[in-house]
Amino acid sequence: MKIVFMGTSDFAVPALNLLMKNHEDVVCVITRPDRPKGRGRKVTAPPVKKFAQCMGLNIIQPENVKDELFIARLKALQPDVIVVAAFGQFLPNKILTIPPLGCVNIHPSLLPRYRGPAPINWVIINGEKKTGVTTILLNDGMDSGDIFLQWEVEIQEDDTAEILHDRLAKIGAELLMETLYKIKENSIAPIPQDHSKATVVPMLKKDNGLIDWTKDSLQISDLIKGLIPWPCAYTHLQGSTLKIFKAKALAGNSTEIPPGTVTEIGKEGITVSTGKGFLLIKEIQLQDHKRMNAADFIRGCRGKIDIGMVLMEG
Repeated sequence: MKIVFMGTSDFAVPALNLLMKNHEDVVCVITRPDRPKGRGRKVTAPPVKKFAQCMGLNIIQPENVKDELFIARLKALQPDVIVVAAFGQFLPNKILTIPPLGCVNIHPSLLPRYRGPAPINWVIINGEKKTGVTTILLNDGMDSGDIFLQWEVEIQEDDTAEILHDRLAKIGAELLMETLYKIKENSIAPIPQDHSKATVVPMLKKDNGLIDWTKDSLQISDLIKGLIPWPCAYTHLQGSTLKIFKAKALAGNSTEIPPGTVTEIGKEGITVSTGKGFLLIKEIQLQDHKRMNAADFIRGCRGKIDIGMVLMEG
């Protein structure tokens, strides 16, 4: 099959890599334009472009996939199938109808649940015990196309969004290969989703990371894990932003202690009261300081945090 691959972020790289390892005929890679990134705002190529360059693949970077000139170039490639993984733009019907075998998308959730742009983060934030990867036949809706295959995955206690992302990216690559094989053999028919069971999650914003200390310690712990590596969960300490990268929910009666109060400082870290239970903070970054484990922070920043201080929402 002649394959056009459309992807942008790190999530898509394992799929493109596996296509190349299996000697599939990838005739072109479509990815987003280079963008300024980081504090220096240096123009940086997306991860898929970097990998495609290493493979010597033909690359197109349209600003807008609805552009008629781009669509004409895509038609001229005459792909049998278009593979889409973490591309970042909705494809119009003019593109969806180009390949005779359709556009196959890899989505990191168990559809129809967790449609939307950040399912990996939200399954952890919401305290889910399982998630997975789904391959679908793209339509003009948001992650609403018919399902080819699914692969269920248990969410581990120590999983952050970053760890789960990498695991699902590898699984997604394998599921894609199985899907393409079955399509090639004409041995699979996609099944419509049950739209009545659909849930949609929004794109992440920096404000999603603001900790509400009145919530229970497990909810806050899940928020912290779900926002690694971006935007990170944060609170405020004496007017400065305090990012929290690692923490553990602890049981205990905290009802008589104002939420957000520092109750203990020790070798394990900083213990803070919540609406229910306590949170042991293990790794942090105070504004204008480097990221460090809480024990090092306590030793190096004496006076900045003490028992009885209250971490605030703003």
